[in-house]
Amino acid sequence: MIDFFTSLNSPALSFLKYAFLIGIFGSISFGIIGTYIVTRRIASIAGAVSHCILAGIGAAIFCRQQFNLTWLHPIYGSIAAALLSAIIIGLVSMYAKQREDTVIGAIWAIGMAVGLLFLAGTTGYVDVDAYLFGNILLVSKNDFMMTLVLDIIIVVPLLFFFNNFMAVCFDDQFAELRGIRTKLTYMILLCMVALTVVLMVSVIGIILVLALLTLPAAVAGHFTRRLWPMMLLSALLCAFFTTGGLALSYHVNLPSAPLITVLAGITYLSVLAIFNLSQIIKRKKRESGKK
Repeated sequence: MIDFFTSLNSPALSFLKYAFLIGIFGSISFGIIGTYIVTRRIASIAGAVSHCILAGIGAAIFCRQQFNLTWLHPIYGSIAAALLSAIIIGLVSMYAKQREDTVIGAIWAIGMAVGLLFLAGTTGYVDVDAYLFGNILLVSKNDFMMTLVLDIIIVVPLLFFFNNFMAVCFDDQFAELRGIRTKLTYMILLCMVALTVVLMVSVIGIILVLALLTLPAAVAGHFTRRLWPMMLLSALLCAFFTTGGLALSYHVNLPSAPLITVLAGITYLSVLAIFNLSQIIKRKKRESGKK
């Protein structure tokens, strides 16, 4: 681990430094948004949005090549696809709840299929695995700056309207009675989820991004039920998982994204097992005390 942190200062390994910084600063948004996702129980929506990103990435790469649009970076397509899918799912969940799960599944599958079709129509080699599974070691200074910009776009509205988002997550009917525009707030929340997904696709990929959106917040939820401490702990855990996975990848020469996910998964399952075991022990003690 000491060798890993020493290598961060090496000019020859600047990509490692940017990978580390993106993991740290991306964890801020993931901690905040992940807490809302776990609290509101919209993990399936986040999963659908993350998979729809491939459609935007594929379309951007295809159009850049076919129409010589050199400025069209894949991240622009991913942002457009993520926001569009979030808006569609949000409208369906608000006005056609009986079809919500069907629409989520359909958008999930269609987004992946459309993306693969665009990439298949692109001449030359396209590294699809880099988008599906991520490669944090390929990030650059520009990627880091883009992460900071998206971080600000995501975090600032959530801080200013914290009470509104909290009310919508816990009791939207009560929030509506208090004069909060719950539908608009919920739609903004879904758009923030979409941008957060885009934020970490380069780090952990489309398929594994849901792990960082849910597992740190799920672990934090076992230690506190208050929203602010849960967000803070979730962000710290997310930073720990990304840094730990990156350090392990550096030492054992294995892909970083799966290691980040496995580290988060082991931590979650361990905490879940410990808390369930403690609940069983407490229940048995109460039962034996009554006897």
